[in-house]
Amino acid sequence: MVSPDTIRTAVGVLGNAIALVLFLSPVPTFFRIWKKGSVEQFSPIPYIATLLNCMFWVLYGLPIVHPHSVLVVTINGAGMLIEISYILLFLLYSQGRTRLQVFLMFVASLISVGVFGSLVITLAHTHERRSMIVGIICVVLCIIMYASPLSVMKMVIQTKSVEYMPLFLSLAAFFNGVCWTAYALIRFDLYIIIPNGLGVMLATAQLLLYAIYYKSTQRQIEARRNKEEMGLAEVVVMKENGANKVGAMGVTNGR
Repeated sequence: MVSPDTIRTAVGVLGNAIALVLFLSPVPTFFRIWKKGSVEQFSPIPYIATLLNCMFWVLYGLPIVHPHSVLVVTINGAGMLIEISYILLFLLYSQGRTRLQVFLMFVASLISVGVFGSLVITLAHTHERRSMIVGIICVVLCIIMYASPLSVMKMVIQTKSVEYMPLFLSLAAFFNGVCWTAYALIRFDLYIIIPNGLGVMLATAQLLLYAIYYKSTQRQIEARRNKEEMGLAEVVVMKENGANKVGAMGVTNGR
């Protein structure tokens, strides 16, 4: 008979694989940002929230805080490096106030984890107390991570478009939440159950929005593409009629 610990380890390994997919799911988004040279309307908040979440879960899984949590440390350590790369790309392709805000949030995240971790290890003298203190913070941050797309969900409802709510990210968040909830139920760990259970619900809401507004999004994209093609056709015609008219049209479009 297979022991619960063996099953838990297997589920944890599967959870690591799914979580890695979750961390890598924004790659198409950042490929688009790199290709266009702009962050457009994409929000940096989910990536800052995920980085902060990963750093605190690494702290939680350290042997000096919560022993026997190697799988928690490995996947969140990998996630931490991946999220840092996203944030650096966001800094590279954002401008002005947005770039400054992202930079300040990034630095504040690094400092807060370092200071908090030092205080917990110094002032709390047992694994139980350290696990409880860091675990509570992890629950809060994990909920924030899963809830961070709420601002994007609001924009989806207002614009009836899911163009800036990546489907792969929502799918990965759903399966990640399901897997880690199962992992925590096998050997009951409330600190993992609460945020991941909530994450399943929030990811489900995102997937429902995607299903509801997918067709209207495609219509908006098609209408925008047609408008751009018509504008290009007008420029070609104006070029044929004379260079002065092309310049006049440029001024008109710039108003």
